[in-house]
Amino acid sequence: MKKVLVSLAAVVALSSSAMAANTQTGCGLGAMLIKDDSSAVMLALQSTTNGTSGNQTFGITSGTLGCKKTKFVMNERASEFVASNMDTLAKEISVGHGESVDTLAELLNVQDKASFASALQANYNNIYASKSVKMADVLDNISTTAI
Repeated sequence: MKKVLVSLAAVVALSSSAMAANTQTGCGLGAMLIKDDSSAVMLALQSTTNGTSGNQTFGITSGTLGCKKTKFVMNERASEFVASNMDTLAKEISVGHGESVDTLAELLNVQDKASFASALQANYNNIYASKSVKMADVLDNISTTAI
């Protein structure tokens, strides 16, 4: 019983700590526990920890575990998709088309995918305002510039 309480206390303490700086694997317990992101192995451990424990979704929707909650509430699937595909989405938005852009449009129930992709491309610098932009900021920026 003591182990369970200690584990629970550790999770609560970690979930209220500062946001993780790693943008490659996103937020979640993996990024909170494994701070070293200097190698592909460590990034894989972070990602695996996030994926196997299912905590990244909770962190995104609740704003804990180093995740920033979005101002604009989209459906959970869209939030998870953007969090998991930040790099690919950025590349595809910059060129104005791609499978990730089409998938995001579908998740957001956008009817005119071509106009949506063009709007994203035209507002790329507003959507990805900095190199360290967080998933929540990307979603907020998409909602204000392209939807």
